[in-house]
Amino acid sequence: MSKSDSITSDWILIDAKDVSLGRLASFVASKLMGKDKADYAPYVNNGDFVVVINSAKAKVTGKKYTDKQYYFHSGYPGGLKTFNYKDMLKKDATFPVYHAVKGMLPKNKLADTMIKKLKIYADENHPHIAQNPVKIDVKAMI
Repeated sequence: MSKSDSITSDWILIDAKDVSLGRLASFVASKLMGKDKADYAPYVNNGDFVVVINSAKAKVTGKKYTDKQYYFHSGYPGGLKTFNYKDMLKKDATFPVYHAVKGMLPKNKLADTMIKKLKIYADENHPHIAQNPVKIDVKAMI
């Protein structure tokens, strides 16, 4: 059994350039949950820190670039706002990856701590060089 005081988290660097958004999100969610570790337990946050770079260059298939919609509601009547994928990349290029990964995490309080281990950047520059993240080639694994 893994206990919260004996858990060590590694740092992983993933380049999202030319990787399908859904496949990238499922891989990142698995790393955040720690499902690839031998001491995985669904009630313990033993996942790794994940740094995703080039999130603006993740690809989507079909007509998702123009037809995929993101919905936000203010709570007031008539407060629904919609953005398609193309407009969302202009507004916040990290949001589509964040939204996809968050949807693949478990729906409990543990997911709030898991998503805090995810660091997403629109380009290839990131401030986590001091943590020495291990680069993983997701295109070769998927």
